[in-house]
Amino acid sequence: MKIKDLLTSAASVFMPRNCSVCGKPLNLDEKFLCRQCLMNIPRTHYEDIPFNAFDQLMAGKVPIERCASYFFYQKNDPYASILHDTKYRNMPTLGRWLTEHATREMLPSHFFDGIDAIVPVPLHYTKLANRGYNQSQYLAEGISRATGMPVIKALKALHEHSTQTHKDAAERMMNTQGMYAASKRHCKGLENKHLLIVDDVVTTGSTLLACATALKASIPGVKLSLFTLAAAQLE
Repeated sequence: MKIKDLLTSAASVFMPRNCSVCGKPLNLDEKFLCRQCLMNIPRTHYEDIPFNAFDQLMAGKVPIERCASYFFYQKNDPYASILHDTKYRNMPTLGRWLTEHATREMLPSHFFDGIDAIVPVPLHYTKLANRGYNQSQYLAEGISRATGMPVIKALKALHEHSTQTHKDAAERMMNTQGMYAASKRHCKGLENKHLLIVDDVVTTGSTLLACATALKASIPGVKLSLFTLAAAQLE
């Protein structure tokens, strides 16, 4: 057994490593999710579906090249714990690891072909200070690890909005209007580039729409695609 494995095994005695989905102890060769839960993750396969439900959600609102999400989630489904762990339970590295895995799995679909840079959905500085990290930044880093594309903080949050959890589609749209703006310092040289906006989950699409609108208004000739780790059942 390698020294690294010995250390991991010893550490697990004091800090047990459990699957984020089913809660069972992880084997030494498993990270965050057990092999069974990773194999059974409810994939959307949006990257292989022309004009998928995510594409349809954004159609007619702002020009988007293509959209994809890795897996479906429902509020009380065990897989929802991935989002909760990544966003609220101080486990952003779970999101980075799973997004890197998702990207490598999706590469044969050519979804990421032609994209020049990755743009995470930003957090307002007050929320960032409270949470300690931006989960979308970690997701963007996962894609970058698998593709080599740079991560650029081309967006900034102008103010802190209230939680979206209990809002309907119209309320979410109003809640995000004017929420984001392009960062002039980070947008230099992005004219006519193809950018991928990344967030943790898409429900109504209001956050992604606000981000896309801000970039389209500020960067001449920019092309945009969208990726989220998870998607509510959009069909």
